[in-house]
Amino acid sequence: MTRVAIVGAHGKVAQQLMRVLYDRGDDFVGIVRNEEHAEDVYRLGGEGVLLDIERASSDQLAEAFAGCDAVVFTAGAGGGSGVERKRTVDYAGSVKSADAAKAADVRRFVQVSAWGTDAPVDADADPQWRAYVEAKRDADAALRDSGLDWTILRPGALTFDEGTGRVTLGDSVPRGSIAREDVARLIAACLDEPASIGRQWEVVAGDTPIEEAVRAAAGAA
Repeated sequence: MTRVAIVGAHGKVAQQLMRVLYDRGDDFVGIVRNEEHAEDVYRLGGEGVLLDIERASSDQLAEAFAGCDAVVFTAGAGGGSGVERKRTVDYAGSVKSADAAKAADVRRFVQVSAWGTDAPVDADADPQWRAYVEAKRDADAALRDSGLDWTILRPGALTFDEGTGRVTLGDSVPRGSIAREDVARLIAACLDEPASIGRQWEVVAGDTPIEEAVRAAAGAA
């Protein structure tokens, strides 16, 4: 049984991930900001820890991560939250979580980023979009330099569709969308596949079963 710490456990991808982990018989700790959100973690069979990643110290996060086998970072400020919070959540929250993982001696770290964040942002782009892209890009770069056993997943546009269990996965894939359920299944598959360590993949809906897609992409290294 694997014990996974999930940062941003109230998010839609994280909610799906907790269901996947529960069905697999894995244990999980959900990091959430308030008691109401913690109830969702308890309801799905996990342990809720109340910490605001914008205000918590890395030592507090490390305490929450203690005894876990992996950390999954799925937190995001969300649309309409303002430019500053893209930096304090999507970027600084990731960096703080990586530091905490190292302090807690948790080597494995999977981060949910976003498709296309290495592409240049148009000069006239919406400031919030620019801040989001830059925060994700910088968080990914920091994680790659962290020394952890990282995997970075960059899904396309997220939908509430029922998952198909099939994806298109690779270093670079065409623009598209993907069900949050399938992103959650992909995270779990990467946790099971050591060859996914040190890989950064884009992913959208496709025709290849998730586990097969992970093995194939990992083997292409």
